[in-house]
Amino acid sequence: MSLTTEQTVLSDGQVAFYHENSFLHIPEVFTQEETRELSDELDRLVEDWAFTSPGWSGPWRKAYMDPETEAKSKLTAMHDLHLYSSAWARAVMNPTLVEALTQLLGPNIELHHTTLHIKPPQTGHPFPMHQDNPFYGHRDGRYIDTLVHLDDTCHENGEIRFLAGSHKMGHLDHILKTEDGPCTPHLPTDEYHLEDTVPVSAKAGDVVLFCIDTIHGSYINQTKKPRRLVRMGYRDPDNRQEYGQSFGRPGLVVSGYRERGEGDELLPGNA
Repeated sequence: MSLTTEQTVLSDGQVAFYHENSFLHIPEVFTQEETRELSDELDRLVEDWAFTSPGWSGPWRKAYMDPETEAKSKLTAMHDLHLYSSAWARAVMNPTLVEALTQLLGPNIELHHTTLHIKPPQTGHPFPMHQDNPFYGHRDGRYIDTLVHLDDTCHENGEIRFLAGSHKMGHLDHILKTEDGPCTPHLPTDEYHLEDTVPVSAKAGDVVLFCIDTIHGSYINQTKKPRRLVRMGYRDPDNRQEYGQSFGRPGLVVSGYRERGEGDELLPGNA
């Protein structure tokens, strides 16, 4: 889809919905042809580069899964698909997506990362309630995560779920360690519950986006097919990162301009 300066992707109502609820579903961001290409390229990346592990750690696993399921639960993951695949490099600059992001964040948009999450069949990893900020901490909420769907999602395969309006709480403290040592950041299971969230099912080619401070999670994949999502994170370049994934690494400016602030030096490799 090509856009002229007079066109916008999101209606005023959609923009208002995002700012009130901190998530938004945008159908058909990618065409069927683009989605097929991305899907095929994803399968190739999984075969060549991705890794499968037990996934996130922590006491939440016993709250979300019975012992047999917990022992089998797996997650297939990979970072920075756009550095391995031209199809995914084009995807991060999709004009429909970028235009939607400018309507929500402003004219200057920087790609921060891309990450693959696959829930394998039947025991595919659930996710506890959490915000994304503890994984790649930024100064404020001018950061949007986008989930590119390669498969249709529903309750049975663990669609994304949000606690509406939770971005208004700002950055929350997460559980980072237990008596057994460090664990994956998550919110207390006795205070934040998946059953209180809004499910957002989507079709392949759709995008679901949300604020870095939006509390979210998902149930286990109970189906016989994998559930494939790719998260692409974008920020206002002025929203500086403080720690975590991709810290200290400049991202691609997909819209606008990187303004120079006081004390800013040339990016690494440009001296």
